[in-house]
Formats: sequence, C-alpha cells, structure tokens
Amino acid sequence: MERIWWKESVIYQIYPRSFMDSNGDGMGDLKGIISKLDYLNELGVDVVWLSPVYKSPNDDNGYDISDYQGIMEEFGTLEDWEQLLNGLHDRNMKLIMDLVVNHSSDEHPWFIESRSSKNNPYRDYYIWKMGENGKEPNNWSSFFSGSAWQYDEQTEEYFLHLFSKKQPDLNWENPKLRQEIYSMMKWWLDKGIDGFRMDVINLISKVEGLPDAPSENEHTYVFGGQYFMNGPRIHEFLQEMNEHVLSKYDIMTVGEAPGVTTEEAALYVGEDRAELNMVFQFELMDVDSGPGGKWDIAPWKLTDFKRIMTKWQLGLQGKGWNSLYLNNHDQPRMVSRFGNDTDYRVESAKMLATFLHTLQGTPYIYQGEEIGMTNVKFDSINDYQDIETLNMYDERVNQDGANSQDVMESIYSKGRDNARTPMQWDSSLHGGFTQGNPWLAVNPNYPEINAAQALADPNSIFHYYKKLIQLRKQHPILVYGDYAPLLESNERIYAYNRTLGNEQLLIVLNFFESEVDFELPSDVSIDKHTLLISNYDIPEDERINRFTLRPYEARVYQII
Repeated sequence: MERIWWKESVIYQIYPRSFMDSNGDGMGDLKGIISKLDYLNELGVDVVWLSPVYKSPNDDNGYDISDYQGIMEEFGTLEDWEQLLNGLHDRNMKLIMDLVVNHSSDEHPWFIESRSSKNNPYRDYYIWKMGENGKEPNNWSSFFSGSAWQYDEQTEEYFLHLFSKKQPDLNWENPKLRQEIYSMMKWWLDKGIDGFRMDVINLISKVEGLPDAPSENEHTYVFGGQYFMNGPRIHEFLQEMNEHVLSKYDIMTVGEAPGVTTEEAALYVGEDRAELNMVFQFELMDVDSGPGGKWDIAPWKLTDFKRIMTKWQLGLQGKGWNSLYLNNHDQPRMVSRFGNDTDYRVESAKMLATFLHTLQGTPYIYQGEEIGMTNVKFDSINDYQDIETLNMYDERVNQDGANSQDVMESIYSKGRDNARTPMQWDSSLHGGFTQGNPWLAVNPNYPEINAAQALADPNSIFHYYKKLIQLRKQHPILVYGDYAPLLESNERIYAYNRTLGNEQLLIVLNFFESEVDFELPSDVSIDKHTLLISNYDIPEDERINRFTLRPYEARVYQII
C-alpha cells in the first residue's frame, strides 16, 4: 500500500449554513468559519471538507448550483473564501470543496439557455425527452418523492431531475459539457484547493434509452437506480476526468456513491485504476432501514453492522482505500443512532469515535460530532427546513393519509435536519451560533452540550477525539495496519485486530448499555500489552484475556 497524506489525514466536514454566523443574519458564513479555525486546529484535524458555498437559489441548501465559480452572497465573497483557504493553509490544514456535477440548478445559465428552445446550443447539456402517451418519459421516482421528470411548457418536453425539480440532471454524454466541468475544476484547483468531495458522482452515467423500471403498478413512480447508478460509462468518465484534471495536482478525491458494492468500489478506488481515492458507501447507513427504505425504521443488529464493516475492510484491503464515517449532513447524529444520547451520551460517543478512528481508512468527523451533538425533536413539521423531509411528509400525510405522529417519529430518527441544527458553541442564546434568528432552530440541549463546556472539561468527548487523532499520527499501524475481525457472531461486542509487520493492536468495543464479559479467543496469544486509549479508567493490573466491559466501553491495546 502506497503511503500518502490523505490516508493519514482526519477530515472535518463543515456545513457552512449551520457552523458559525458572523453577521447576525441567522445563517452561518465564511467569516464565521474563519473565526473558528483555531478551534479546528486545536482538535487536530488535517483537512476541512466544505459543503457547497457556491451561488445557489437554495432549493436543496446549496446542492443546486447556479454559478460554479461564484460564492453565495449569504456566505460572503470570493475574497472571504480566499481568506479561509489561506487561514487553513497557514495552520497546515487543507481544504476540499464539494463538486456537484450530476445536476445543476434550473437557474444556472446553461439550463436557462437549454430550456429556451430545442435547437439551442445548450439544449444537450441536460437530458430532455418527449412524453409517452401524455405521461412522463419513464416511471422513475425522484430521490425527493414524486416523478423524476418535469414537464416544460416552453418546448413541450420533459427534463430529468433525479433530485428536486430545480436540480435538472446534466448530460454527461455531451463532451462539451464535460470539458466545461473540467475547466471549472481546474479553476478551483489553481486557486489552491486540495481536492474534491464529489456529490452522487456514480449517478452521472445513465443507461441508454432511460427505460422504465420494473413495476407491478403502472400508476406509481418507482426507483430506477439500476439505470443510473454505476452506469455503463461511469469509469470512462472518471478516468477521463482523472487524465484531464485530477492527475495534474497533488490532491484527494472522495466520491459519494449510493448503492455501490465492495466489488464496484474497488473499480472506483483501485490504486491502478486512475479514478478516485475513496468513495462514501451507504451499506452501513441502510443497516436500520426496513423494506420500505430509509424512512421505514428497523432495529439494527450488531452482527449485521459488523458483517458490513468487515466486508468493506477486507474487500478493499490491499486494493483501495476506505472512507470512515457514521454521520454527515445527510444522516442523523451518530450518538443518537448507534449510541445512547441520554444516559450514556459521553461514553457511547467516545466508543463510536474509537471505532471510526481505529479502522483502516480515512476518518471523517461531521461538525458537532466531536462534542456529542444529538438528534433533535421539533414539535411541528413547520419547524423543519429540509426539502426531502418536507416532501416525504406531504406525500405520506397529506396525500396518502398516513398518521402524522408516525411520520414525525421517522423524521426524528432519520431526518436530515438532525445534522443541520446549528453548531452549539456555548450556553448563550442560540448556542452562540448567531446574534440573530437562526435559519433552523438550535437543538434545545445546547446549554448542556456545547464546545465551550467540552473545551473546559479534560474528560470531554472533544479531548478524547483530540487524543484519537494524535494516536493516528503517532502509530502508523492505526492507518495502514491490516484488519482482522474477532468474535464475529457476538451480538454485544465488536472486537478486531490490526497488524502491521510485527506490530499488533487489539480493539474491544461494547456497543450496548449493559455490561458484558469479554474473553480473548483461545487462538489469540498475548504476552505483554499497553493500553493506548479507553473511555473508562482501567486498573493497571487488569488481565487482557478476560474482563467485563462496562456500558459502551472501548479499549485499544498495543500488543508488545
């Protein structure tokens, strides 16, 4: 395995709208981020991933871009952005930007031209089709509910939008469009950024003809993922992007890739493939989804959780590189989902952090994770802002007649606004996020859970993260060591080994709130050991081969 900086990095995701507001308008901004760079430096992260700050009508919070080379006015100016980049680089941190090129905004000049007439030069920058017998060109559903097609009266055709109707899909079959995108990427890279997180990048190649998805009911829209996920030309497009752009810079890339398998991921990230460095896979994010999908909440089993993670650890070991995350701007808070956000919030947050930072791959921290921020339960659907959540609620409650409280319970578990409530900086009004009225309400638990409190407490989650990040820098085995699972059928304990040459680590994690006895497998022999980190105090004379794990306990042993 080649040793390289992005494998040894810890990445921190900032959702700019919710991070820090500098001017009292209730929305986070670039100057707000700049004011917190020393906080990030104190934590010890190496790279900041900035969710979109480009010009946008904000139908999907900036993932609908109207100008790829302009900064959203609410966030500041290009000069502010350059100050942020320089501030990061001055502190030996890097910056990666979000690349959103499966779709643009319908207010992008390309789309305004494209929809103006059928023979406009930009028409083929998007995917247009005639209707079928007075209906949409096919039966695909949008990720945000309803049809994936929108009728446009001006030219009497439909355009494809896999997400919001204000996010028309770009037509990657058009080589001129691809060259425009590559030029835009070079423009940012020449400004000095250190890479890209690529939004739903594995959706850019669609199957020719865009056929109907199999369905038993001709009157419903159905998911057509087999026709646009990991499509026929995806690797050709990414290799072309790599040849024209990525290979010319010392940067990192991570591609968001819903529906990707370990076999497909090896094609995206294989070190001999010249495509991407990492992908975000979603298999683990579906561990608590029932047959009805994301909003159909199902109990998750630790054996399923372990099976998925082991499959990815072993599936890419020696071939490519894993990304490691348990939450982001699209997912609920990890301590609420996989831990215990009440009685054992601190212990379970530290345990989950131990898990993420002791696997092979690059760990990603989502803002607020390092202080143990939790999901939120707003009283009314009117308190929510996320388009996916609002569309789902409208479809299920107002159109299908579902029980509103049942739907709200799903939102409490899985809604994207769980991650988007503003960062909790201190115990002052609105958590110190803004002097104004926040765009989305702050979680009411901010007086107890905030960064000021965490910084002041040497036993806080924040200081535990700081230690984990330092350990990765001190022990290359945490980055590069091979992974081997232990106790695979145990429903309570997640344990594994990491090995690099003659070095070895043993990681033991209790994923639940009741005590459980750990016993080292008989085929594992240990002479001497040192405790590297734990989230409880451990007696120095405690034996390593048999002990009782307390609620959400985590231990990392160095085997000597």
